[in-house]
Amino acid sequence: MGQTKPEEDYGYDLFPERNSGKKKITVVNASRFLLHRKCQLMLHFAVETSPYAKFLLRAMKNSGCQVYQDRHFACEDCDGMVNGGFDAATSQVVLCQNNIHQQSHMNRVVTHELIHAFDHCRAHVDWFNNFRHLACSEIRAANLSGDCSFSNEVARFHFGMKSHHQECVRDRALRSILAVRKISRQEAEKIVDEVFDTCFNDHAPFGRIPHSKGDAKFAHRDYENRSRYYANL
Repeated sequence: MGQTKPEEDYGYDLFPERNSGKKKITVVNASRFLLHRKCQLMLHFAVETSPYAKFLLRAMKNSGCQVYQDRHFACEDCDGMVNGGFDAATSQVVLCQNNIHQQSHMNRVVTHELIHAFDHCRAHVDWFNNFRHLACSEIRAANLSGDCSFSNEVARFHFGMKSHHQECVRDRALRSILAVRKISRQEAEKIVDEVFDTCFNDHAPFGRIPHSKGDAKFAHRDYENRSRYYANL
């Protein structure tokens, strides 16, 4: 998102309130106000209680990137096909108030987008021109946010095979890229394949893939203790 060119909208068409990088002024009716208020309350609950979100926010703070709820999160109406996004031009997490209706869904979307924000904080990510950078962050977000957890995959009627988690991550990263970039599926698949192994195995700020909320605490502890481990080798 951001830095638009005539031939490329960088996915801003999915987020009409910030189309062309500028938020539109819209009439706020009672129904939309209630959606917005519900979104803000669920966001606050996610930030305060989700171990995934708490550890990501702590990791960003330790990297010199302080995140403020009122400045770096925005509840907005979006296209029907998306739940959230990370706007690198404004360093904002966008939450789609018209598409997120349950707290568990909000927690997952917040975590997914905070992984993009963490990548934006710790690395010189060229979101707009380097598809490999984008693909890498999408792989990491799908892998570490719980998007591909066993319970979520069962809810989608996707049942396991030996490498099911990896295939889910690959598929969701591919779909995310195709949603926001004008690129052929064949080219997107090639880019995802080229960076998949490296990015799938990059678990920061977790020491390993956190497979549940309870596991996230210990996975983050592994990451924070990594220097102590290597010092003893």
